[in-house]
Amino acid sequence: MNWLTPLFFSPSTLQAVVVLGLTVTVGLGIGHIRIGGIRLGVGGVLFSGLAAGHMGLAVERHVLDFAREFGLILFVYTIGMQVGPGFVDSLRRRGLRLNAMAALIVLSGAGLAAAFHLWGGLSLATAVGLLSGATTNTPSLAAASQAFQEAAPALGETTTAQAGLGYAVAYPFGIFGIILVMLVLRALFRIDPARELRQFEEQLAHHAPPLAAMTIEVTVPDVFGLPIARIPGMKNAGVVVSRIMVQGETRPATDNTLLAPGMLLHAVGRQDALDALCRRIGSKSATDLPSLPGPLEVRRLYVTRSGVIGRTVPELGLLQAHEVRVTRIRRSGTEFTPGPDIPLHFGDLLRCVGVPAQLAVVEKLVGNSARDLAHPHVLPLFLGIVLGAILGSLPVPVPGLPTGVKLGVAGGPLLVSIVLSRLHHFGGLVWYMPESANLILREVGICLFLACVGLAAGDRFLPAVLSGQGLNWLLAGAAITFLPLLAAGVFGRIVLGCNYASTCGLLAGSMTDPPALAFATQMLGSDAPASVYATVYPLTMILRIIAGQVLVLALYPG
Repeated sequence: MNWLTPLFFSPSTLQAVVVLGLTVTVGLGIGHIRIGGIRLGVGGVLFSGLAAGHMGLAVERHVLDFAREFGLILFVYTIGMQVGPGFVDSLRRRGLRLNAMAALIVLSGAGLAAAFHLWGGLSLATAVGLLSGATTNTPSLAAASQAFQEAAPALGETTTAQAGLGYAVAYPFGIFGIILVMLVLRALFRIDPARELRQFEEQLAHHAPPLAAMTIEVTVPDVFGLPIARIPGMKNAGVVVSRIMVQGETRPATDNTLLAPGMLLHAVGRQDALDALCRRIGSKSATDLPSLPGPLEVRRLYVTRSGVIGRTVPELGLLQAHEVRVTRIRRSGTEFTPGPDIPLHFGDLLRCVGVPAQLAVVEKLVGNSARDLAHPHVLPLFLGIVLGAILGSLPVPVPGLPTGVKLGVAGGPLLVSIVLSRLHHFGGLVWYMPESANLILREVGICLFLACVGLAAGDRFLPAVLSGQGLNWLLAGAAITFLPLLAAGVFGRIVLGCNYASTCGLLAGSMTDPPALAFATQMLGSDAPASVYATVYPLTMILRIIAGQVLVLALYPG
């Protein structure tokens, strides 16, 4: 068995792969164990890493640092790609209230850290380290360490080491504490996650109602002889008329089709817009026009051809050239009608109505290639990561602070991926990621990150916790983690009536904590918390970085 020793304990590339792989494997196994109906999920990797580190398993420091940071980058980048298309809409609808609550959580945690220093006997370096660890924010620790270097160069190394130890003690509970608050809120208010998820989706549907369809009979004399395009209010209604029936004959509808008495129109749009159209031109018909036999078919075609990307449906001229009407576009789980201001994206699903021969022509025009759809765009992925890393390293000047604020390897890639996913195509590149590729990169990234965190802290965690001083640190860190989150969760539930899915995203985002987001996603079986997470993350990251520096500048005795 001597051959096992170098495989686990002699630093090498192979040893790093074996240790990290084993840590992740055991952790995911732990995460699948149900305790009281609850599973830790990916959070189990942190505890397997702590156990492995305590038993003497280790990875070279520079390898561990790289794997941890690269795993974190993969996780936040894929989150940004997922939520980016709907980010602005989410910020517009819910951003102010959510960011206000997240800011209060940040300020409450900083206030507790200051109180533990001023009246709890903790050194300032320890308090700042506990604040960074308890809120799982490494950039905050780095910024505070830099502030110590500026305030007292001679003691910079000592204070940095002290802050680092406080960070290591508080960090594990910082991750688990957020998950614990989620579970406490669930038990306290007897929350059914499935029911809350349905309510959250209903709220989203209320703000962005799903498309509906209606068959309308033309009966209003004032519109007889009018072309469809000139129906009052039609231009900005977001309604598409896909087909008509006149004297028992079904055919595609065009903008120039003239309305006639008794004509049946089949229209697609938001329900309120359909109701308004029905009042203007006639009455709702009991006939379901698409179900009647006729020459028209419906096909769902994916946009995969580069020549189509960035052009709008009207620009393609499908209706004029092929008598094919695009009635719906589905993108990132959302359906909407095509319009002159909506450029097509790679991966958009078009619902097309027309005769089979012309639909075949349109299919070749837009691509509809399953192979291209499943093929990951690797070049844009790495370019986006590079741009995110550069952005995260740039110091942003903040009045009153001696050094600029950096978003770090988490904030930079997240913001870049949100922007790129909204731009979608730029400079001949397409920022599109298949859902399956997004999920696997996300899971690999968070598993690497948690395994590295556990391995790095495992050898120091138990000795620090079991010492008298370490126990005080642990309790102080737990208070910084637990109390602001629990207070915000209870306040949000009772006073603001916050949905549980939204609350989980808020708690994870306010602590800039990817593992908690991953746990909430697994618990709810949905990516719903990710949209809230991304909404509050940028402001929270900046506030947490500033908070550590402000504590040093305000409370350092020199």
